[in-house]
Amino acid sequence: MRRLVGVGVLATLAAVVVTTLAAALARAAGVDLEVSDGEAIPLAGISVVTGFFSLVGVVIAAALLRWSARPAVWFVRTTVSLTALSLVPPFLAEADAATTGTLVGLHLVAATVMIPTLARSLRQRIA
Repeated sequence: MRRLVGVGVLATLAAVVVTTLAAALARAAGVDLEVSDGEAIPLAGISVVTGFFSLVGVVIAAALLRWSARPAVWFVRTTVSLTALSLVPPFLAEADAATTGTLVGLHLVAATVMIPTLARSLRQRIA
């Protein structure tokens, strides 16, 4: 369990760095990251939200490791479903296409860092 949490925290830090960097690059390329209220999403906000939900993924992985006979399989199923659900809000935010596409991309980037890393760690724990 300790190893899983350690890997999860490191993956969370990586996801935060990668998504924040991607958002900064998008902003430098002209994407305003403004949502329906007309305010731009700050880079720190992207970092905090990425960190929070990535840690939620670590908690899900730990719970599945503790209580599931097939934690890696259920982790992937659960987190892919949650990632798909997370793609809905950017389309409801009344943002322009560039902002919507960037937000969707940021969700996918974070998922691409977190899901395979934690799934691999779950597989190694039971192998």
